Amino acid sequence: MLDTILAWISALLAAIIPGYGDAPVPHYSGYVEGEYVYVAPSVTGRIKTLAVVEGDTVKADQFLFDMDSTKQQAAVRAAEAKIGTASANLNNLETGSRDPEIEVIKASLEQAIAHRNLAESALKRTEDLFAREIVAQAKVDVDRAALEEAEAQVAQLKAQLEVAALPARSAQLLAAQKTLEAAQADADLARSQLDDMTVAAPVEGRIETVYYKAGEVAAAGAPVLSILPPNALKVLFFLPEAERADFALGDQLEMECDGCDTGIKVAISKMASEPQYTPPIIYSREERSRLVFRAEARIPAGATLLPGQPVSLRRVK
Repeated sequence: MLDTILAWISALLAAIIPGYGDAPVPHYSGYVEGEYVYVAPSVTGRIKTLAVVEGDTVKADQFLFDMDSTKQQAAVRAAEAKIGTASANLNNLETGSRDPEIEVIKASLEQAIAHRNLAESALKRTEDLFAREIVAQAKVDVDRAALEEAEAQVAQLKAQLEVAALPARSAQLLAAQKTLEAAQADADLARSQLDDMTVAAPVEGRIETVYYKAGEVAAAGAPVLSILPPNALKVLFFLPEAERADFALGDQLEMECDGCDTGIKVAISKMASEPQYTPPIIYSREERSRLVFRAEARIPAGATLLPGQPVSLRRVK
């Protein structure tokens, strides 16, 4: 008789209250997490200017901070000076000797020709005197040697003049060209390192955390600040081992939290293939109930949530 009464009451409640008697919908606990972009300098240095504070909204390519660049500026000046030296050396090799140097050689050549003419006249006079037996053979030999020396000097200066008008040999030109290219590469590197001392925002978003102050030394690769881009929130939650097989990527869940808008739906974007919080023993039926699998779901744009906020999810019917 009691069973009949209870069954009648249950049927009446089911007719009055929608969903009465249905199995309770399981809830899964989780929390909101942000995918931050960490901004760091590429070289170690002292922070000169920090233009943002926590909570600021920045756009992509907006100036964030810069480092002291005294050394990099000096390196750029030194590299540019090396370019000037290498370029002048190459130009000198390509064009031959300068005009003043050629003029000096020409003047020396004219002087040598005059000496040769004088030596030639002296030799003729000596030979005439020798023919009349006025001078000895030794005098003729001395004057002839002087003429030969003067002619050799003229020939040498003519050769120098020809060489001075020629460009350098191909091997010298190639070496000078490579020296100039190396100097230009060093200058490009120095300018790039100088540019690296100024850091701009790689993405738009909100400045979440600032880890350094102006005047402090930041190491290369160490984040100076973090940015939370828009639509970079996700919810992390955990599925019991017994229910893991019932879910697939793309399945939707409804999210609830204190102060949140109602009806926020998220879709599963990632599920771990290995369980967590598992003791290192053989899985028994009792131990399997302790296994959970980490899962992630992307939060839609416009949801007013904060990283670290606890949430609860239930499967959409």
